[in-house]
Amino acid sequence: MDNLWRDDEAKTFERSDLAMRVYTSRLLGSNDDLVLHGGGNTSVKSTLTNIFGEPEDILFVKGSGWDLKTIEEPGFSPARLDVLKRLASLPSMTDTEMARELKASMTDPSAPSPSVEAILHALIPFKYVDHTHTDAVVAISNSPDGEVLLKKLYGDSVLILPYLMPGFVLAKQVFDQTRNLDWTKLEGIILMHHGLFTFSDSAKESYSKMIDLVSRSEDYLRSINAFDGLAESDYQPQPEDYLQLAQCRRAASLHFGAPMVTSWKRDQKSVGFSSIDNVNDIATRGPVTPDHTLQTKRIAAILDESPAEGVDRFAAEYLDYFDRNDNGELTCLDPAPRYAVWKGRGVLVFGANIKRYGVVSDIVEHTIRAVQWGEALGGWKTLSEAEIFELEYWELEQAKLKLAPARNEYDGKVVAVTGAASGIGKACVEVFASKGAAIIALDINPDISTLFENPGITGIACDITSEESIQSAVEQGIAAFGGLDILVSNAGSFPPSMTVEDMDSDLLEKTMQLNFNGHVSMIRACTPFLKLGFDPSVILMSSKNVPAPGPGAGAYSAAKSALTQIGRVAAMELGGYGIRVNMLHPNAVFDTGIWTEEVLTKRAENYGLTVNEYKTNNILKTEITSHDVADLVLTICGNSFSKTTGAQVPIDGGNDRVI
Repeated sequence: MDNLWRDDEAKTFERSDLAMRVYTSRLLGSNDDLVLHGGGNTSVKSTLTNIFGEPEDILFVKGSGWDLKTIEEPGFSPARLDVLKRLASLPSMTDTEMARELKASMTDPSAPSPSVEAILHALIPFKYVDHTHTDAVVAISNSPDGEVLLKKLYGDSVLILPYLMPGFVLAKQVFDQTRNLDWTKLEGIILMHHGLFTFSDSAKESYSKMIDLVSRSEDYLRSINAFDGLAESDYQPQPEDYLQLAQCRRAASLHFGAPMVTSWKRDQKSVGFSSIDNVNDIATRGPVTPDHTLQTKRIAAILDESPAEGVDRFAAEYLDYFDRNDNGELTCLDPAPRYAVWKGRGVLVFGANIKRYGVVSDIVEHTIRAVQWGEALGGWKTLSEAEIFELEYWELEQAKLKLAPARNEYDGKVVAVTGAASGIGKACVEVFASKGAAIIALDINPDISTLFENPGITGIACDITSEESIQSAVEQGIAAFGGLDILVSNAGSFPPSMTVEDMDSDLLEKTMQLNFNGHVSMIRACTPFLKLGFDPSVILMSSKNVPAPGPGAGAYSAAKSALTQIGRVAAMELGGYGIRVNMLHPNAVFDTGIWTEEVLTKRAENYGLTVNEYKTNNILKTEITSHDVADLVLTICGNSFSKTTGAQVPIDGGNDRVI
């Protein structure tokens, strides 16, 4: 493992103990093999002057909700060190009491809540303390002879302790076992099945010890070819796979109680893992570390030729697992899986929203690797079901259920938008993404694949005049997010002005193909997935030219009128499946690609108006933007319009000809 410490970088953090703590915390957080998504803890002991002008010893420990990769000084909770040490001397304390006392020990009540491991950090008699959930060390501990192997690797330089729940019991264990310990002889502490602590009065030395100790475990894994022995394989998806994937998403979402983002990981390592002969067994023994259970649940669902049934089977078994371990006072969590092994086809990841999906996906990637390392070490072996249940249903986690924020209306929803690279389409992508939706952004412009940096937006090049291109793009989108709830069929163009007398057949055919046929093809390709969606809705981007056509726009007006008519028919045909179909009639949306300053100026001059007057030439005297249209799309797809279908809604500032 590379040591990322750089003396020139470190100098810029020498202004304070806390600043240096930020620097090495970020170094640890930048390596996914050490910590993932809020995992791990770091602290530094320093001194502050209180309001009375007296110096106080303070433990700055990573606060709840912060990630080591991006942590800043406000992300550390300042707690009075003497209070934390006194807490450790108490004979007993519930974790709820501990959380309250930790909060009370803080010198700044507006700071984030201290880590539940704050007392443990306080007990370690060194200035800097680093704690990670290192894959390599934990994987070795998750093997039949894990403790023996670790003792061979580290000798007496590392204290190895059996697993205990995080919190007060763990702090007491360390307190009791280190009373007469010569700390200067230790490089670190390993908590079996949990992680590694290193410490020093020097930030650089504590960090370097972490890298050195982890490197020894990695070197051992290399020596038994564990790194090179990871299974890899390929799978060529079949058309029916995508519908089965959407069925899995629907089943999981129903068990979860809300739509879930579902991604099909079919890279070589995921497919390879899913193709291991005993994958049913090794994928259901338990997580890398119990902490992961809070994100991934204890085990994977196993899917075979009827994958949705596998999801249902997991949910039923989860409820049995809860009943076996419940003390009669707990609230059962949802029984939906967070990841599934689709045998021979790869791995599915389920998330309540894009952020949660990303967390689960990263943990699963590391789990797949660690499980195979464990097998190379003699067999993947984790904690017992009861021990893992204890952490999953920890009293502090149960308390969080009452404080959980309300879901966004579009969390877990999947939206496909055509013509997504610019104008109204791009605005629709942005507004849905801002509300938590996952977006399949389609456009003929190949730059669409790199246009959006948001992980919840997958850009796919798609020519809606080609059914083959549409089918391929839809399948890619389904693989990315698992299904489809909303289709915004927006792609189109405004052809050159031409009278009916002068209209050539080629222009008419191309206009109809893009502004009518392509939309029909999109609806046709998406309908099987919309039938499995949640509150499914289709928005067809029509035009003011439907109710109020203009001279020279015959081809465009005819295509949009045909689109509106097909939308009305689709509303009747799809209503029985709960799919709503509505048409929007925008007009004079000038912040799109076709309206250059030159075109605007020329059109305004034709009407004897200034550009601003031309833009607001409607009854409300207001300008219509792409984002105005996108906001209306968002609203119509939402709960407010849940009883509306087959409607034609203008967004034009009030056009006298339409009215």
